[in-house]
Amino acid sequence: MKRSVQLLLIGCLTLLFGNIQAQDSLVNPAKWNFKIVKWEQGHYTIAATASIDNGWGVFAPEMSDDFPNTRVAFDSGVTVSNLQLKSEGNTVKEKNSLLEADVQYFKSNGTVLLSFDAAPNSLIKGALKYMAFKADNFTNPIDVPFKIKIDASGAATLVSAELAGSTSGAARIKRNAIDVDHPTYDVGGTGAEGKKSLWSIFLLGIAGGLLALVMPCTFPMIPMTVSFFTKKATDPKKGIRNAFLYGFFIFLIYVIISVPFYFLEAGNAAILNNIATNAWLNLFFAAIFLVFALSFFGLYEIGLPSSIANKVDSKGDMGSIGGIFFMAMTLAIVSFSCTGPILGTLLVGALTDNGGAIQLTVALAGFGIALGLPFGLFALFPRFLNSLPRSGSWMNTVKIVFAFIELALMIKFISNADLVEHWGILKRETFFAIWIAIALATSLYLFGVLKFSYDPPPPKLSLGRKILATIFLIFALYMVPGLTNTKYANLSLISGFPPPLSYSWYGKKGTTEGRVEPQVVNDYEAALALAKKENKRILIDFTGWACVNCRKMEENVWTDPEVKEIIEKKYILLSLYVDDRRVLKDEDQFLYTNTEGAKVPIKTVGDLYSTFQSENFKNASQPLYAVITADENLITKPVGYTPNVKEYKAWLEQGLK
Repeated sequence: MKRSVQLLLIGCLTLLFGNIQAQDSLVNPAKWNFKIVKWEQGHYTIAATASIDNGWGVFAPEMSDDFPNTRVAFDSGVTVSNLQLKSEGNTVKEKNSLLEADVQYFKSNGTVLLSFDAAPNSLIKGALKYMAFKADNFTNPIDVPFKIKIDASGAATLVSAELAGSTSGAARIKRNAIDVDHPTYDVGGTGAEGKKSLWSIFLLGIAGGLLALVMPCTFPMIPMTVSFFTKKATDPKKGIRNAFLYGFFIFLIYVIISVPFYFLEAGNAAILNNIATNAWLNLFFAAIFLVFALSFFGLYEIGLPSSIANKVDSKGDMGSIGGIFFMAMTLAIVSFSCTGPILGTLLVGALTDNGGAIQLTVALAGFGIALGLPFGLFALFPRFLNSLPRSGSWMNTVKIVFAFIELALMIKFISNADLVEHWGILKRETFFAIWIAIALATSLYLFGVLKFSYDPPPPKLSLGRKILATIFLIFALYMVPGLTNTKYANLSLISGFPPPLSYSWYGKKGTTEGRVEPQVVNDYEAALALAKKENKRILIDFTGWACVNCRKMEENVWTDPEVKEIIEKKYILLSLYVDDRRVLKDEDQFLYTNTEGAKVPIKTVGDLYSTFQSENFKNASQPLYAVITADENLITKPVGYTPNVKEYKAWLEQGLK
């Protein structure tokens, strides 16, 4: 019982003082070096020697399981036998006042001998887990990963052994010479780009809300709801106030949807980028868009359970403000079959723009304003209700057209997954062929050539429908050069959406006119060496296979003759793909502790360079461009998406000073 109380006390102290592990000086109180000291006939002995920070003690492996100790854990699937763990050299034995028991620990330095038997042709992966203390502060178990490769002859090689967040692994990521807060020239920066992006996302949200407003589930609600508020209120001003309040609550409900994503972002600044570039999540999004498209085509309806709508609707007759709120929520639920696909498109689009949860809030705010504001405005000016078009077949036409758009978006997300995983199944020309077919089908539907059995025919082919059909036809014709191997294949209006020019049916024979090819890809050290050899500066291009704005920069800005000449002749262009899912070699994988104390597994090329970007440049969005010297001095402030050619050219020239 007493021992249980002691362990509980240690646990409480660990929680109380756990924040010390987030401090660089304390997170790793011991630095470990591994060495194979003996191997014969399948028996191996590894020496792990610790250099311990002043004032700290590392518990010895002789400590029992009931007390803080040092142990070894092997990865699942690793087979070893006759495991032994013991101390070598001097250890301190004394009574610990907190534990009220004798303890054995290393002070300043110490060695742990790990012995085991293993078969030839084995990769032994595991971690030394040690606990340390300083006065009354105890650490949680700290992992020291190691890998040992045993060849066919039984010879053992230490592949890697490094403490999380320290030694060679950390040195590959955190470059102390790069000081993003103090570049040589105070020019550049990404603030303006972010603001511009938020405005565009807000406008996209408004467009989504306006589209949702004219859907069959929503549009007929406008005159009904406005009439309800204006006729029910004894005072006209009160009716107007209630209608505006109703619109505000619609806005508020959609903004609240974005709140949970802030908690996701708090745990990992790059989580939205990971969502955007994860191949399986992109395929999941593609499946969602297919479901939405089939719903809009009329095969079925997407809706929330009617029990939820009934429960919310029953609250609508409660007190004035509360009742109005639940009426707004009822609208959001009942109209979900029409607004859900549009809302889903908006959410996924904001998620994949790499700007954080704030983009979701901005997008949904625009959506909520466009959906809610008309209720207040028509209550203020009720005579304009008569000018609204009557409900009819035109609303079904809107649904069908949007269904085709959903199919096009589905192809985009399949393309993202294909690019990230390098499957090669959806090359640039294949992408264009499918989009051309979708655009032509939309045009034929609007012209009345393609028909659906459940779609009521319009009274006549209106001028607006003819114009929209012509726009889709022109768009299809515009994409035709994308199928060719000519200079016209670079379609600037939609650059970023199809795969890059290099991802082509024609392979290396594909058109290279105007393209800028990086000298180094995904190898930072090689770029430094090349920069020293050629006495040039490095233009770091943080990019991604699924990055729309990256493709826009490459196909619209880098193709400018003057920009192209500067990059190719004056810089070493280094492209680092933060979404590259190729797995690193076993010896190159490690666990990194970032500046906020969080442990980040570095297993893929993308893991390495996305962490490299966030740690050194305090930015997790792409594209991001930075200019450094071969000695890693930062010349200017990094810039993000810069569609203005003159502005980007001026920044490049400043980086050459």
